[in-house]
Amino acid sequence: MTAHTLRPRVRGDGRDDDEGSVLLLTLGYALLAIALVLVCVDATSLYLTQKRADAAADAAALAGADGFTLTVSGAGATARLTDDGVYAQASDIIDALGTAQLVEAGTPDGVSARVRVATVWHPPVLSVFVPNGWTIEATATSRTALR
Repeated sequence: MTAHTLRPRVRGDGRDDDEGSVLLLTLGYALLAIALVLVCVDATSLYLTQKRADAAADAAALAGADGFTLTVSGAGATARLTDDGVYAQASDIIDALGTAQLVEAGTPDGVSARVRVATVWHPPVLSVFVPNGWTIEATATSRTALR
C-alpha cells in the first residue's frame, strides 16, 4: 500500500500555484461588507422613523393634555379632559408636524391624554424586500398639569 499525500500544484519555477485565491477572498469579503453596510443603513432608517413616530406621539399627547375644560366650583378649580378636546389638540399638532397620522386620541380617565399615531417606513436601500413599506405605530400618554 502506498500513502497518498496532498501536495499543492507546483509551477515550473518551483513556486506554489495559489494565484487567484486571494482575489476571490477579497471579493467575498467586499460583498459581505457592502451587504452589511446596506443592512445597517436600513436599520438606522427604521430606528429614526420609530423615534420620529415616538416624538410625534409625545408632542400630540402633551398637546392633548392641554385640551381640558376648566370647572370652577366652591371647592376650587378642576381641569377635566374630554375625548373631543384631546382629539382636537392632538390633531392640530400632528397636522403641524406632518410626520405621522393620528390614529386615535382620547382620555381614559379624564385626567390623562392617550394618543396613538402611525407612519409608514420605506427602506432607503433594500426596498425590494418591503415594497409597500412598513407601518410604525407609537402611543404616548400625558397627564394634565391642573387637577
